Amino acid sequence: MPLALAGKAPLQRKPSQKTGQEKRGLSTRTVERAAPRMEGEFHMPTRLTAAGPFSQDERDAVYRAIFTRRDVRSQFLPDPVPPEVLERVLLAAHHAPSVGFMQPWNFIVIRSRDVRHAVKDAFCRANDEAAKLFSDERLRLYSALKLEGILEAPVNICVTCDRQRGGPVVLGRTHNYDTDLYSTVCAVQNLWLAARAEGLGIGWVSIFNDADLRAILNLPEHVVPVAYLCMGKVKELHAAPELEARGWGRRLELASLVFEDSWGAQGCASPAKTEASSPA
Repeated sequence: MPLALAGKAPLQRKPSQKTGQEKRGLSTRTVERAAPRMEGEFHMPTRLTAAGPFSQDERDAVYRAIFTRRDVRSQFLPDPVPPEVLERVLLAAHHAPSVGFMQPWNFIVIRSRDVRHAVKDAFCRANDEAAKLFSDERLRLYSALKLEGILEAPVNICVTCDRQRGGPVVLGRTHNYDTDLYSTVCAVQNLWLAARAEGLGIGWVSIFNDADLRAILNLPEHVVPVAYLCMGKVKELHAAPELEARGWGRRLELASLVFEDSWGAQGCASPAKTEASSPA
């Protein structure tokens, strides 16, 4: 049921009429807030819908997207991403949680070959700088890794954070200014998982000098580039994370990362080792 406009009462329906949710067997109820009304304050009824676990097939699909998500570099196909698929993925990103409902994100969709060439040049400069930070075997491995698919992927997306979104005081941000950045990263994760469900690969390119990316994309000073993503159709993905498969690192055991009540305290609530039975 659409929310009423501010200052207007919700549309009324006859007792015999049923909402679409009720026709599908979903129980709904309207809860009025108990707090007293202040003069001039508008109270919107909160409409609740039935909630519960997904079906087994639905749960399997969600966890499959999580466990088979990969950071894609080399597996992009040249096929264009259909506009309706791109819209669904962006809509999923836009439905990410955000502190104070500030929704600080924007999505710059980049298809221009010229712009992508400029971004690739910026990456190459930063990557040369990054390589100098490693030595010996680590440097050899780093130099052998492909760390971007900027030109191979037909679509690039820069996810940004507008640090002025919501005004100078945002609910929930009063004591932690960076919650807008955290919220934007939630949008990135939503986008990534939705893309996996659509048969699209995503690669996050993070090796840039901030000033280069700002200049190329004409970003205002108050807007921060949070994630530069390469997107395209894929037919194959690595069975395990590529950096793990190539020996750069390994997945830590969950049991070593879960504490109880305070830092470092591992109690009976710590999970058992399940890595052997978990999907790759």
